[in-house]
Amino acid sequence: MVTTTGTTSTTSTANVTSAAAQSLLTSLDAGSGVDTDSLVKGLVEAQFAAKNAALTARSEKLTSQISGVSTLKNTITDFAAALENLAKGGTLASQPVSSAPGVLSVSALGGAKLSGFTASVRVDRLATAQTAVSRTPVASKDAAIGTGTFTLQLGTATYNPDGSMASLAAGSSAAMTIDITSANNSLTGMAAAINARKAGVTASVVTDANGDAYLSLKGATGTAQAFTLQATSDPGGTLSAFNVGPGGGLAITSQSGNAQLVVDGVAVERASNSISDLVDGVKLELSGVSTTPVSLSSTTPTAALSSAVNDFVATYNEVMAIIQEQTDPITGVLRGDSGAQNFLRQMKALTLKPLLTGAADGTPKTLADLGVGTTRTGTLSVNADTLVAAIKNNPASIEAMFAITSDGNGLIGALNSVKLNATSTLYGLGASSVRFTAAQSELAEQKDKIADQSTNMSDRLTQQFASMNAKVAAYKSTQTFLENQIKAWNNSDN
Repeated sequence: MVTTTGTTSTTSTANVTSAAAQSLLTSLDAGSGVDTDSLVKGLVEAQFAAKNAALTARSEKLTSQISGVSTLKNTITDFAAALENLAKGGTLASQPVSSAPGVLSVSALGGAKLSGFTASVRVDRLATAQTAVSRTPVASKDAAIGTGTFTLQLGTATYNPDGSMASLAAGSSAAMTIDITSANNSLTGMAAAINARKAGVTASVVTDANGDAYLSLKGATGTAQAFTLQATSDPGGTLSAFNVGPGGGLAITSQSGNAQLVVDGVAVERASNSISDLVDGVKLELSGVSTTPVSLSSTTPTAALSSAVNDFVATYNEVMAIIQEQTDPITGVLRGDSGAQNFLRQMKALTLKPLLTGAADGTPKTLADLGVGTTRTGTLSVNADTLVAAIKNNPASIEAMFAITSDGNGLIGALNSVKLNATSTLYGLGASSVRFTAAQSELAEQKDKIADQSTNMSDRLTQQFASMNAKVAAYKSTQTFLENQIKAWNNSDN
């Protein structure tokens, strides 16, 4: 390309020079003026044609290289992100299963490894919350009742056989005061004031079919979440009707209590029906009691794991096609780039890279162990029989390969390592991008220098041709005078 450009430039220069010379000869012979503007423009363009062509070609190449680097960086980044999102979806990990989901439903906690998981849970009692409802209705939820101060206290209660509260042992949280003023002395205002304290007791106003309003209070589940509400300041004697506790005006319709379970033969209690700290890796949701133990187990996502391996291979082949296009030894714009070549080598080595450290002998550790192999064209293929056998015999290992870990193990860790190296600004594609961008900036400076040189040459030639035109005009004037003089002499002789 350089030789061709140089030849073209030389030819152009010769043509422009020849045209300029011919213009001068024609001017002197025929007496016409010289088009100095076109002549100067042609000479300047011819002078710098080779340099400009070379800089343009280099600029186009750098633009293609920068675009190629960006394409490869985006490709590996998107590949790694897609695999990580697939793992986060939870479809590639064993999921817990309950034999009685109407009594006890289960779900996996983040990062749980549940392959081979089993447990037995009997639910003897659900966790309950204390609730209290006013016995005497109020004609309107917005009617003024009275002013004063309530004191709200949480703790552990004892209850009488009839369901009323016998006593409350105060818990660790301090008692809270709730002021009832003329601005909030209705049932609606009282409920809002109680809720505003965010003490774990929720107040609401319930209206029946007759329009009568009742105050309803509910605490959190658990034995230690019982509560009392006492009118500690009641000038009008009306707030005490809404007391909760021994002798209170509100009827206790439900008592607070812990959930009682037997897990693998061990009796336990929890304050909530949503339990995440009892069975490793599993969240329990209690919705009923059982007379017999509920069996918990796990299911292996065989189909999902098989699809994940095949999808990974398909995506890998798409990525490799892009890399090979960019690094093709003849047509690739990044064929000589070290960052792109390093990226290509890392991708090719991925199938044999150990993905699980410390795994027992005989268990799959690499993609090759799952039946993933490299074809003659450099693409990957999957041996279906090998993959099925691997998932059947070592499901935990396959799940671990696709799991998100903090130690860099697994396929996600390996692919993220490739991405990190490939995009590094020290030795990867990031460094290539920096180098190409710097070269592009340097190229812009060279173009500016040539532009300045072109301007200077144009100014110089313009001055020279202006001087030449003046001399030609003088010569032509002398020629005309001499021709006229000779004619006059000839006429006088006749």
